Amino acid sequence: MKIGAPKEIFAGENRVAMTPNSAKALQKLGYQCLIETGAGAGARFSDQDYKDAGVEVVKTAAALWKAADIVVKVRPLNSAAEEKRVRKGQLVISFFYPAQNAEQLERMKDAGANYIAMDMVPRISRAQKMDALSSMANIAGYRAVIEASNNFGRFFTGQVTAAGKVPPARVLVVGAGVAGLAAIGAATSLGAMTFAFDVRPEVAEQIESMGAEFVYLDFEETQQDGAATGGYAAPSSPEFREKQLEKFRELAPSMDIVITTALIPGRDAPKLWTKDMVEAMKPGSVIVDLAAERGGNCDLTVPDEKIETENGVTIIGYTDFPSRMAAQASELYATNIRHMMSDLTPEKDGNPVQNMEDDVIRGATVTFDGAVTFPPPPPKIRAIAAAKPKLPEKTAEEKAADAAAKARAQGRQQIGLLVVGGLLMLLIGVYAPASFMQHFIVFALAVFVGFQVIWGVAHSLHTPLMAVTNAISGIIILGALLQLGNSSVLVVILAAVSVLIASINIVGGFMVTRRMLQMFQKS
Repeated sequence: MKIGAPKEIFAGENRVAMTPNSAKALQKLGYQCLIETGAGAGARFSDQDYKDAGVEVVKTAAALWKAADIVVKVRPLNSAAEEKRVRKGQLVISFFYPAQNAEQLERMKDAGANYIAMDMVPRISRAQKMDALSSMANIAGYRAVIEASNNFGRFFTGQVTAAGKVPPARVLVVGAGVAGLAAIGAATSLGAMTFAFDVRPEVAEQIESMGAEFVYLDFEETQQDGAATGGYAAPSSPEFREKQLEKFRELAPSMDIVITTALIPGRDAPKLWTKDMVEAMKPGSVIVDLAAERGGNCDLTVPDEKIETENGVTIIGYTDFPSRMAAQASELYATNIRHMMSDLTPEKDGNPVQNMEDDVIRGATVTFDGAVTFPPPPPKIRAIAAAKPKLPEKTAEEKAADAAAKARAQGRQQIGLLVVGGLLMLLIGVYAPASFMQHFIVFALAVFVGFQVIWGVAHSLHTPLMAVTNAISGIIILGALLQLGNSSVLVVILAAVSVLIASINIVGGFMVTRRMLQMFQKS
């Protein structure tokens, strides 16, 4: 079958749903790839790049829609002309937002299209490779910091120079989802003093591990405001919201940059940064509102525009952050598409199988065989496995009895080994000379004692222990070298074996020690 990617007609959209790299992977699945001429220009992919990857370049969108059995896009169908090109049985894959586009959903049903919405991919472990929302949010979070730094006009990192001391920028990230964590990582790496807030207290550890400071609220509900179904934050109560806004008013005068990321798909963005908070910020401060597409988290945000308030605060309300990094965004989105096609093509024969029993495919499918399949049923596979039943804790008497039984078993095992070793020595002593037996008894005792010592060492210490035993191996190899000139052939053979084994231990010990030291060296 043929899979094609038309040029995006949404104003300012530079991304493309198929890149030369993803096309090569799709061809391995058995598909013939088509691209509309100029479709990748905004992401710096030329028609020649596609031709070199084995992709057929089609002159017009109409010709591509007519030839392709599967059409992949970034944005939802954006015009009546695009919708009219959809034919019965054609598979279309793109963002769709079915909850907000109920009328278009009905039109796709009437057209007989099998439509997969990339924004509806369920958030389960197996579907992470197809999670286009997370891929784009990651880019948006990073780009938000870059836009903020471009408009901030000062260093992010603190500096001490002969001309004076420059304090680090103070950055507040509201919302610690994928976009928020990406923003935290970028701001921290630039040297800013980063603060972050989220209604889910369980993300505090993630935030602090990235070098940021989690903003806590003195409010009991934070202990129960977990993630809602699908991995997004649950809506907060009015009492919690008031406490949250109170905390933000306290922080506003001291923050240089505020990045808001609070948005749940299908809902309007909650207002978290009010007009009075903007008025309390210092001149030159910057607010980047990643929720501008759904009204914005800031009261003064203007979608798709950058404005400056009367008190000199810049508010950025762009809605195309991923498109501003079109090459990277296209590669990630095209990879999400390629993974979706891989699941749809289990035989790798170029024939998609839309298995509606598959949680991922069923969850992302919004129309199928002339019927609307949105909303999907809950995934059969839970994101978090049920906890194993906890066994009742043993009493102190039971623990002592178990320890005693274990000690008795170890004692019986050691006695057994000693008995077997003694019988073996007696058997050897019948035939071996007395001089040999003296050395052999010392050897056997050394092996037994060494085994008991090593066996009691924790497994995590075995590697450093190997490096420490180089000294013991040196003593062994020295003694063996002295015995190589002995008149007894047996003694010479044993000495040679000892030299070999001790040499291996010494060389290995030094190699392990070197690798351990390299772990603590900066590259």
